[in-house]
Amino acid sequence: MDTPTHPIASREDWLVARRALLRHEKEATRLRDRVNAERLALPWVRVEKTYEFDAPDGRRTLAELFAGRSQLLVYHFMFGPSWKAGCPGCSFMADHFDGALPHLQNHDVTLTAVSRAPLAQLLAYRTRMGWHFPWVSSFGSDFNFDFQVSFTEDALAQPSIPYNFTDTPTARADSELPGLSAFIRTPDGAIFHTYSSYARGPEELIGTLMMLDRAPLGRNETSGMNWVRRHDEYAA
Repeated sequence: MDTPTHPIASREDWLVARRALLRHEKEATRLRDRVNAERLALPWVRVEKTYEFDAPDGRRTLAELFAGRSQLLVYHFMFGPSWKAGCPGCSFMADHFDGALPHLQNHDVTLTAVSRAPLAQLLAYRTRMGWHFPWVSSFGSDFNFDFQVSFTEDALAQPSIPYNFTDTPTARADSELPGLSAFIRTPDGAIFHTYSSYARGPEELIGTLMMLDRAPLGRNETSGMNWVRRHDEYAA
């Protein structure tokens, strides 16, 4: 690889620049803390529908996806019914799930992926990728459509679709889009939708990107994650 052209400084000048950056990093950390507090303060919306999903052990309701815990994180994994494989970007995200599972579960949080592809396709792909996190199919359910991550042909024929809390031009859309949703189940069995995030919103869950942001050449991309492949598709 050619040596990149970049400013070169003495250690003393580097420390001046690094301390200036540190001030901004601390500002970003404090801003993140404020955003997290605002996220926790959002009001909750009661989930009135009884959604059902295909799981490896049979049909499961949304309540049963909690697996006995009070909190549920759903990753809306892009995998349409006719697709041969899952979205490469969602697969990149999912590569980070398994290591987090014991920590989340110990913290009373269940994490599961939900996609519209039939369950057999999901499980075969999960085996190919070597993953173990829970994954269920919402095929035949309104779930993906209600949470605005799946779109019908009629919807895509319109100038825009409702995605990421705004009108997104359909030229930039697909029948399946990514997102993350959070739910809580109260002791009386009521389920509430507490949060959703779309597009680049869940990006901080991708630890590899956070590491690359601190590497000398950063993400080194010409457009958003254009270098990402499924982990079994990189050259040796």
